[in-house]
Amino acid sequence: MGFIKKIVRFAAISAGIYLVIAVGLILSQWPAGKVDGDGLHFDRMVLKTPPIEPEFFTLSDNTRMAVRLFEGDGPLVVVVHGSGGHGSGYNWLAEQFAAGGAKVVLPDLRGHGLTEGPRGDVQYIGQMEDDLAELITTYQEDGQEVIMVGHSSGGGLTIRFAGGAHGDMLDGAVLIAPFLKHDAPTSRTDAGGWAQPLVRRFIGLSMLNGVGITAANGMTVMEFNLPEGPLAETMTQAYSFRLNTSYGPRSDYLADVSKLPKFQLIVGRDDEAFLAEAFEPAMTAATDKGTYHILDGVSHLDVFLNEEAAALMVDFVNEF
Repeated sequence: MGFIKKIVRFAAISAGIYLVIAVGLILSQWPAGKVDGDGLHFDRMVLKTPPIEPEFFTLSDNTRMAVRLFEGDGPLVVVVHGSGGHGSGYNWLAEQFAAGGAKVVLPDLRGHGLTEGPRGDVQYIGQMEDDLAELITTYQEDGQEVIMVGHSSGGGLTIRFAGGAHGDMLDGAVLIAPFLKHDAPTSRTDAGGWAQPLVRRFIGLSMLNGVGITAANGMTVMEFNLPEGPLAETMTQAYSFRLNTSYGPRSDYLADVSKLPKFQLIVGRDDEAFLAEAFEPAMTAATDKGTYHILDGVSHLDVFLNEEAAALMVDFVNEF
């Protein structure tokens, strides 16, 4: 009996130490509220079309999601915006798909833009995938093929979607300079100055999640280097742990990559956040379903506004 008490006591002390370390890491780092230094080249992001007023789609939890809809008779194309942004920056790209005959849905993801709810947060890890699945179910016609087009973290979310419970909804994917993981061979330090992670806090929250404690998942773990001026007012400055975790592939990112359907990957050689030449060798280790294009003179933010990139993407979608 004494031996059992010692084991219980040791386990309790170990658990207590584990929790103290986790909480200590979380409390040792707080958001700065602003990220300084070099970041992405927002000056190259010259929008080619004016903003479009969205319609609102009501999700199952009664959240109203802002959606821009472009009607067409071809495949359903779901365009997923990048981190910090929102759908309206991708209007021109959506118009190119629609001009090719596709039906295009361009949402502001939960926690972003004009979609209802708190900025930079979701209710649980994986909710962004569930939202996209609801969106597809609502807008897809009978027998219509579905292609998801994701830029940056939106590309990472597309990969996560393919590897998750709803992955069989996709017939194809377009990955535009996609985020794989912070430790993937494709990533530059802090995404080229765009993202500032609160590393100690992230580790502490991961430790708590490892033992089933999720109450603190709404705490901020990521801040972004937003541009000066009015554009920043429409963007999202920071992400909670649960949104940030939801917005990219799982820890074993190659397992998610391996579940992708036929896909096309496009990245600019001047990408500030990612190493363009690293995508193909990294991803072909997990799948042979992709084609890869590196565009000279193109950066992270002008790639989805580039004529050559758009032509490649439209041609890919038209194969379905």
